[in-house]
Amino acid sequence: MAELTLTPNLDRPDDFYAALIATHDGLSDDESAALNARLILILANQIGDTEVLAAALQTAAKAPEEVTA
Repeated sequence: MAELTLTPNLDRPDDFYAALIATHDGLSDDESAALNARLILILANQIGDTEVLAAALQTAAKAPEEVTA
């Protein structure tokens, strides 16, 4: 399995989180889910490595307490 970066790696995580929340502001649950799906596909395309993406899917499917940094 590809090695993932699971430790904090964003230069300004609070700013990103605020922007993410603002992007969802005013959307219905369905619109918000569709936005998330589009964002995931855009970021997956940016990563571009199927092995890394498979590792990310496997890691995300685990319970939070199972994921170690």
